[in-house]
Amino acid sequence: MLGCVSTRALDSLEIGDAAHVHDIDGSGALAVRLAEMGFVTGTVVRLVKRAPFGDPLQFELRGYHLSLRRAEAARIRVT
Repeated sequence: MLGCVSTRALDSLEIGDAAHVHDIDGSGALAVRLAEMGFVTGTVVRLVKRAPFGDPLQFELRGYHLSLRRAEAARIRVT
């Protein structure tokens, strides 16, 4: 099918995997906050670490590291 892009949630990456941000599920304050932190379409994101029990997750993007709760990362769709 033309135009279809297979996406997955950012929290599904394995340590060391990189992906491109496709979009953010939903809208509102969390979506705005994620965009302000750099999670915008086309940005390359790499999973660096997972805390014990899988939450939070540490990502590298745009030359810096930041941590997100797993529920927040699940809202970010990547390719």
